[in-house]
Amino acid sequence: MRSILLTVLLAAGLAAVVAAAEPHPFSVHDMLAMDRISEPQVSPDGKTIAFTVRSTDLEANKGRTDLWLVDSDGTDARRLTADPAGDWNPRWCLNGTLFFLSTRSGSSQIWNIDPRGGEARQITDLPLDVGNLELAPQRHAFLFTMDVFPGMTPEETAARDAELAAVPTTGKIYDELMFRHWDHWEDGKRTHVFLLDGTDPDAQPVDLVKDLDADTPTHPWGGSEEFALSADGSTLVFTAKVLPGSEPAWSTDYDLYAVPADGSGGWTCLTESNQAWDTAPLFSPDGRTLAWKAMARPGFEADRFAIKLMTWPAGEVRTLDLTYDGLELSPHQLLWSADGKTLYCNADYLGQNSIFGLRVKDGRVTMLVRDGSNGSLTLGGRGLVYTKNHLRAPNEIHTAKADGGSETRLTALNDAKTAATLMGEPEQFSFQGWNGETVYAYLVKPYDWSEEKAAAGKTWPLTFLVHGGPQGSFGNDFHYRWNPQAYVGAGFATVAVDFHGSTGYGQAFTDAISGHWGDRPLEDLEKGLAAALQRYPWLDADRVVAAGASYGGYMINWMHGQPFGKKFKAFVCHDGNLDEQMAYFDTEELWFPEWEHGLPWEDAQAYDKHNPVNHVQNWHVPTLVVHGGLDYRVVDTQGLSTFTALRRRGVPARLLYFPDENHWVLKPQNSIQWHDEVMGWLTRWTE
Repeated sequence: MRSILLTVLLAAGLAAVVAAAEPHPFSVHDMLAMDRISEPQVSPDGKTIAFTVRSTDLEANKGRTDLWLVDSDGTDARRLTADPAGDWNPRWCLNGTLFFLSTRSGSSQIWNIDPRGGEARQITDLPLDVGNLELAPQRHAFLFTMDVFPGMTPEETAARDAELAAVPTTGKIYDELMFRHWDHWEDGKRTHVFLLDGTDPDAQPVDLVKDLDADTPTHPWGGSEEFALSADGSTLVFTAKVLPGSEPAWSTDYDLYAVPADGSGGWTCLTESNQAWDTAPLFSPDGRTLAWKAMARPGFEADRFAIKLMTWPAGEVRTLDLTYDGLELSPHQLLWSADGKTLYCNADYLGQNSIFGLRVKDGRVTMLVRDGSNGSLTLGGRGLVYTKNHLRAPNEIHTAKADGGSETRLTALNDAKTAATLMGEPEQFSFQGWNGETVYAYLVKPYDWSEEKAAAGKTWPLTFLVHGGPQGSFGNDFHYRWNPQAYVGAGFATVAVDFHGSTGYGQAFTDAISGHWGDRPLEDLEKGLAAALQRYPWLDADRVVAAGASYGGYMINWMHGQPFGKKFKAFVCHDGNLDEQMAYFDTEELWFPEWEHGLPWEDAQAYDKHNPVNHVQNWHVPTLVVHGGLDYRVVDTQGLSTFTALRRRGVPARLLYFPDENHWVLKPQNSIQWHDEVMGWLTRWTE
């Protein structure tokens, strides 16, 4: 046995040496091996940063999360927890210990650990899963969320769940929209915010919105950034969409509400006058000002957020706009400076997700960190602490001076893994697109590209990537589903165009796609491909393929029926619409197609003018169709119909169907299968 073990260890060591000596082309296996860093939290004394690391357990076919620590000067990165269960959502206590969420007990509960030594101990043992943990030191309490039936306690909800599980029938009955959302069917439960007294071991959590028939945080993306406790601990401000009947399905009227933090009273709407989106409440350090993000146009989910400032509790409201270099940008996360004089935020900007500072007194904007995809902003002793990733590396923790000074990387968990791979060098370029306006794109070179090879006449095939949204961006970030380096590792170069409709180029640029899904962005894509082929003559114009998901999948189907489709040897259509009119009746968030195209029974022409189904007769390009059975945004019948049309037309095609995935492919083994099929399909038609 010892000899077998020694052999295994020697083999592993040899493999490591070989891997270090001979880097290999990047693949999905390298992508899954990366440590995914998130949630940096700076200790009260400023000396230590706690953060969450998600690693991939291929055998269990899921991710697992652990807590890590690093000193604020970037030294001594170390793992704090290594339990087989998940540990995440760390929050520092003023006494230097960490509270966090863990499934060690079989459900998600609050735990505590002293980073200086000692074992973790369980704090809560509630009948429901706990989420979105925050500490409320002004009340010596915990804030968190649980999913309950409105008006019921957690215990009553658990009992009701047990009763329903014992019912032999399986039919679901609905009288209103939404009956399902993103990837789940609605079951009558709502996410509510609870407060639990941390000084009384016998205390029970108080539902601060007990009878609310709405979710707070909102589904599917909301987190603890959607609620905030006032400085004196008396009031909770939260985000919710409180509307009658089926109206939540076609309205973006998310509002801010205030409710007593002791659970003694009802809630009051703070943003009744705005019928558009209000969210992300955040109190200033002195408690005198409430900041939040607000859109101006009802029904438009991709409108630009402005920053609202209210003199608390019910005073004057004024607006700060994030405008930089003449571009109207939309802030993502908000963060107050310690003195309350500056609001920090990150926002899409010319293919980056940059960090800005807004001076509160006059709205003056300063760029602090430009390049890369920067997020999870928090305050540290030296300034800002945040995560950064880019096209050649996943998230690591960084710090920068609050005045925009030097940037320092604090962690290097993935350096050895990225060094073991061969990646392509990214390069941003621009060209004149629709209306003669400047459009940006990213090229990622082949991993084996060199000037000498290119000069000698070697050419490489090209994968043309089309992003979703459509109000999104294929920018300078490390993506875990649509990573250009995965295509590069398969032998391709990639080009991704941020066509009209993309974010980070001003709101007018984003607005340009509404009502123009099939013309303005198509013109950008046509001109972008032509510009890339002219600028980089080593790209093989006879071996160009294209892939896209969501809107990108729609665009694949649309391009396929247009003359532009003749430029491509193969397509990959992931979760894309074939019939825009039917897609309206299939989807759940009706506000999106209603803004983009209108109501189909009032303006059928708006749906028809750029509808891929009307051009199926022109299809001829071999196409891989991918769809998830739990995708309720772009329902699976759209993908099945696409495959049916292809095969009935006699076009070479393949269907990859995941019954257990939503709009995204998330399970590790499914991700491997997805990449194997996609790379295999594209390679097959370019060899």
